[in-house]
Amino acid sequence: MSIPFHLPADDHDLSPRTGYTRAHWEAVADGLLTAARRWATPGGALLHLPGRPSRSGVRSDGLEGYARTFLAAAFRVAGAAGDDPHHLLERYADGLAAGTRTPGRDDTESWPLILDVDVQGQPMVESASVALGLRLTAPWLWDTLDSAVQDRAEEWLRGALRHTPAPNNWYLFPYTVAGFLQSVGRGDAETAAARRRAQDLLESWYRGDGWYADGDGRAFDHYNGWALHLYPVLDAHLAGDADALAHHGGRLRAHLDALSMMFGADGAPLHFGRSLTYRFAASAAVSLGAVTGHTPLTPGASRRIASGALRHFLDRGALTSDGLLSLGWYGPHEASLQEYSGPASPYWASKAFVALLAPADHALWTDAEEPAPVEEADRVLSLPGPGLLLQATRADGTVRLHNHGSDHVRPHEGESAADDDPHYGRLAYSTRTGPTARANVADNHLSVEVAGRPSVRRRIHPLGAGHGDGWGWAASWHRPVFVAGPPMVPGLRVESVTVAYGELELRVHRVVGAPPGSRVTLTGWATGPEEPTVSALHGLYGWDDPSPETVPAPQGTAWTPWARVPRLTGGCGGTSVHLALACLTAGPDAPSLGRAVTDVRVEAQAVELTWTEDGSRTRVSFEPPEVRHTRP
Repeated sequence: MSIPFHLPADDHDLSPRTGYTRAHWEAVADGLLTAARRWATPGGALLHLPGRPSRSGVRSDGLEGYARTFLAAAFRVAGAAGDDPHHLLERYADGLAAGTRTPGRDDTESWPLILDVDVQGQPMVESASVALGLRLTAPWLWDTLDSAVQDRAEEWLRGALRHTPAPNNWYLFPYTVAGFLQSVGRGDAETAAARRRAQDLLESWYRGDGWYADGDGRAFDHYNGWALHLYPVLDAHLAGDADALAHHGGRLRAHLDALSMMFGADGAPLHFGRSLTYRFAASAAVSLGAVTGHTPLTPGASRRIASGALRHFLDRGALTSDGLLSLGWYGPHEASLQEYSGPASPYWASKAFVALLAPADHALWTDAEEPAPVEEADRVLSLPGPGLLLQATRADGTVRLHNHGSDHVRPHEGESAADDDPHYGRLAYSTRTGPTARANVADNHLSVEVAGRPSVRRRIHPLGAGHGDGWGWAASWHRPVFVAGPPMVPGLRVESVTVAYGELELRVHRVVGAPPGSRVTLTGWATGPEEPTVSALHGLYGWDDPSPETVPAPQGTAWTPWARVPRLTGGCGGTSVHLALACLTAGPDAPSLGRAVTDVRVEAQAVELTWTEDGSRTRVSFEPPEVRHTRP
């Protein structure tokens, strides 16, 4: 699709895979900012972009438009050492002065006050972008402001320090505000306390493998890269704090070993977790690693991933004809959105422009592009900390994530089927498919039906994960939760194991405590009839028929307006075991799942089978959960 602003010619000598250079990144930032600027109020304090409002209201959405585009402008100007040919900072300085003149007033320019999350919390999110933008551009914006405007801006920002954030990555917003205030000589006990609080919480949320939980529960998603790593690493980098940078940068390096695998050969990030309308912000941590030197990737591979993600969305309709980022994935897509998303929400994609902090002579821009991990070799990587299993195949450039640990259920919350979240509750996600909508059949889902009532998976309890050469596994258990009738059946639980081997997925489920006459269903990947991607599912044990039926999902996914989902069904009662093979491939060479394994044995406490291709054998034990894979 055409991009509604000018870009330089592709440079396939320097960037053989994407054609994008630093000049392309600057041009995209300029194009996005120019398009958004048309919707600014006369004083520039609010940007009222067109579209459905968020639950926070129009004024908060207008502040969001200012703050998130300001962050892109700040990366653009700071990366150019203050060179500002489009006079971006002048306009944002005017907006800062207008917005903080009478905050809380219902007029054309005034910013909303920052209050508690349950009262008027969204401005706290935006305060971090305002503060970070001011910190990045301090010599050219903050230092030129009248002292009265500086005082007003400080007073507004301190609202973030004096009110209660959401119990998750939001604590990094006052942390970022406090870091800015300290950097301009306005720190005190209040700023120090906000930073200590966030640092302590961040430590308590660390789960290993470079992954943080987004709060006290088990939510693991893209917020790791574009928030939980970005804010503390960038803060330490800007402050020149070597000790803090070594600590947080070391964790970023570990995180990037996995995150770098989460982009397909076409540049797409994994469609997994919330706030996916931020799109190419998913590459922010990759670029931040290159900027700070805390990365396992070469500069050429880092740019290939970041530019690949940027181009992926620009080429697929993420921009409207006016040059605005739409609410959705490619074009508008309601199912990808949360209630807190408003017209300016997609501009958290601005975080990707952290790449511009690397100057023009940095290796991130001067080295030739190198392959992304998915383009180099097949790889399977287990992440026991978050309970995830990554499976990448070079032939079709597809990455799959098998979810045995991320659920987005807070510790204090009950498990309500009404709150089923397709972006966390499914067994698997990929760079080529999105989950089906809640009103349609669920893809990649194991459901127990009791008295005709199907279950969903809410709180996920990880049981372990591991990997070897070319294979890996992850396991978890959950209590099936029902929409109608009693929410749970006493004693009913499902134990699930995924074994990834090449492009194949062995899915093993043990249902324990099912009432007599219960049923079980398993679905595979959701794909569209016009897509080159093939979804296959084959029953090995515990199903009425090994061949699946095809079920329509008329609301489609982020990839297709209409989807179809393969589904197996079988009876269960007491304790039963159900085995299936699944596969998601792109192109005509989809494997025959019916001939992929032989000699399937099901015992009381384990299952075992042989892979036809090389004669290797996999044994999955239930008590304790363990997977062994042996080659002949």
